[in-house]
Amino acid sequence: METKKPVPRAILVGIQLDGVDDVAHEASLKELGRLVETLGYEVTGSVSQKRGGIGGLTVLGSGKLAELAAITGGTGVVGGWTAPQKSKARQRFESAEATLPEAPEPEPEGARRPEFVIVDHEISPSQARNLENATGAQVLDRTGVIVEIFHRHARSREARLQVEMARLKYMAPRLRESASGSERKRGVGAGESDLDLDRRNIRDRLAELKEQLANVQRDSEQRRTARRDQLRVALVGYTNAGKSSLMRALTGSEVLVADQLFATLDTTVRALKPDAKPRVLISDTVGFIKQLPHDLVASFKSTLDEALEASLLLFVVDASDPTYEAQLEVSRAVLHEIGADVVPSRLILNKIDRVDAEGRAALLARHPDAIMLSSKSPADVAALRETIIAFFEASMVEGELVLPYTRQGLLGDIYESTRVLSEDFDATGRILKVRGLPGAIARLQRAVAGG
Repeated sequence: METKKPVPRAILVGIQLDGVDDVAHEASLKELGRLVETLGYEVTGSVSQKRGGIGGLTVLGSGKLAELAAITGGTGVVGGWTAPQKSKARQRFESAEATLPEAPEPEPEGARRPEFVIVDHEISPSQARNLENATGAQVLDRTGVIVEIFHRHARSREARLQVEMARLKYMAPRLRESASGSERKRGVGAGESDLDLDRRNIRDRLAELKEQLANVQRDSEQRRTARRDQLRVALVGYTNAGKSSLMRALTGSEVLVADQLFATLDTTVRALKPDAKPRVLISDTVGFIKQLPHDLVASFKSTLDEALEASLLLFVVDASDPTYEAQLEVSRAVLHEIGADVVPSRLILNKIDRVDAEGRAALLARHPDAIMLSSKSPADVAALRETIIAFFEASMVEGELVLPYTRQGLLGDIYESTRVLSEDFDATGRILKVRGLPGAIARLQRAVAGG
C-alpha cells in the first residue's frame, strides 16, 4: 500500500512596521496563511516582531530569531561563509568525538517541525540564505509564494508564458553556486561555472518566452479589437472578493468558483444573461493582492487590458472583510498603474449577507453610491443587471441601416451589436432602425456600405 506523503508544514514570520496597526498586521498574516494553504502547506504557527524596517541580515532581531530557530530545530546562528581555522589538537578532538554515537533528542509522538519559514515581506536572496542557515528550514517570502501559486494555477497558454517569465525573473538572483564550485572545462560555455551557465540559460529562455508571448498577445489583441464596439464590463478587485461567483450569477456560466486565493488567473469573457440587446460582455479578471510582485503586474498587463478597454468597471469588494478599504486601495493602485483608473466604475459591496444591520448602515454612510449585494441572491443579481443595462442605455443613440439583399450575412452582427427597433423592406434591401453605441452603429454603416 502506497504511503501517503506528509503535508509540508510552515511557520509564518511577520514584521509589524511603523504605521501598521495590529488589525492590519494580523490581517496580513492571516492572508499569508491562506496563500500558504493554497500551496497545500499546513500552517503551524507564526512569529511576529515590531521593527522599524525589514533590513538587516536576518529580518528578525536576535531574540526572535532564536525563538524561530527553536521551533524549526535550527541553531539560531547565521554563520559565516568560511569556517574559522582550528588547531590540529582541536581537529583531533573533534574527530574522536565524531566517532561516538549520537543520542538524538526524543521528539514528542506525532510532532514534526516546520520544513518551511514563510516571511510576510519580500526579502533579499542573502536574507533568505541567512534565515535558512539559522533555522535549518527552507525560506520563502510572500513574493515567492504568490509566484508559485500563479505557476500552479495558470491554465491558458498566455498565462503560462507570462507566469514562467515572472518565475524565472524571481529565481535568477536567487540561484546559488553548487557546493563544489566546479567549472565546466569542455564544450559550450567552457570556463563557465554552473551558476554562470544557469543564469545564461535563464536569459536565453526569457528571450524565447518573450517572442512566444508576443505572438500569443497579437492573437489576443485581434480578439479584443473585434469586441471593441461591443458593450463590455470588467469585474475587478481583490482576490477572493467574490468576482467569479458574481460572474457566474450574471452570466450563468460554469466558471470556477473556489474559496481560495487566486483560484482563477485567466480572463473569462461571457455574455450577460438573460440576453441583453445589444449584447453585453462580462469579463472576470485576475484578482489583486497586497504586495503583488511588480513582474507579475507587468506580465499580466495583457490580461488587465480587459479592464483598460472596458466601458464599465465593477470594483468587487468583500464587504464582510474588516480590511476591505485597504484591499480596495490595492485594486485601485494596480489599475492606476496600467492607466485604467479613467474608466467609469461602480463599487460593488459583495457578501453583504455576512454583514449585520449596523455594519450595513456604516457601509452605506461611507459609500452612499455603492451597490450592496450578495451574489447568492437572485434579486440582487437581477438589480445589478438592470443597473448595467441602464448605464449603457444612457450612451446609446438611434440610427438607420440599409442592408442590401446581397449583404444579408451581416444581419447576425447587427442583431448582436444593436437593438433592432423596426425592420422594413424596399427594392434596395432591408431598412433597419436600430439603437446602440455610436461606434457600433458607425462600424455597421461602413460594413453594409461595403467599406
